[in-house]
This record gives sequence, structure tokens and C-alpha cells, in this order.
Amino acid sequence: MAKIDLAGYTLGELKGLQHDVERAIKDRQQQDVQKAREQILAIAKDAGVSVEELLGNGGAKAKKATGKKVDAKYQNPKDTSQTWTGRGRQPRWMAEAVANGKKPDDFLMK
Repeated sequence: MAKIDLAGYTLGELKGLQHDVERAIKDRQQQDVQKAREQILAIAKDAGVSVEELLGNGGAKAKKATGKKVDAKYQNPKDTSQTWTGRGRQPRWMAEAVANGKKPDDFLMK
């Protein structure tokens, strides 16, 4: 690759060059993706299978992961409206109590 001497360029010219290079990179990436897509479709067609079959989902639509609500496992005895599932960061009320010698099992819901 030829080395370009950028010393003679102004800041504005350099920024313009940068913009042009970034645009060329984006265009090239899009061209590469399109070319790969066309190659994959051609291979699938030659093999007599669908792209979905190639990807291993058997043509079925991908199911969106559903976040299932988890029941609370722990409860603040001083304020029963404050609960925690045991997932994620410990709530402040529990962290403070554990730091003062309590055990998480002391807060299990009954």
C-alpha cells in the first residue's frame, strides 16, 4: 500500500479525507455482506435447501425469549413490601443487614 504524506493537508482537508475513508469503509462492508449473502443463497439453491434449514432452525421462526417473572425469595422483616428474588444485586436493606452479621437465610420468605 502506498504511503501518503499527510503533512501538507490542512485540518479541514484531513477531516474531509477521514469522512471519505469512513464512507468508503462502510460501503465496502455493505458490498462484502451483500456478496456473502448472494453466495450463501446460491449454495443453498444448489443444495436444494432453504437458508433457514442451513442455519439449523428448520424453517421455524425464531422465538423471542420471554422474561419469566421470578417469585420473591427474600423479604425485609421491617418493611414486608420490600422483597428480592435472589437474582441480581442485593438490595440495600439486605446488604446492610448482612454486613451487620445477619445471614441471608434470616430473610427467607415464609
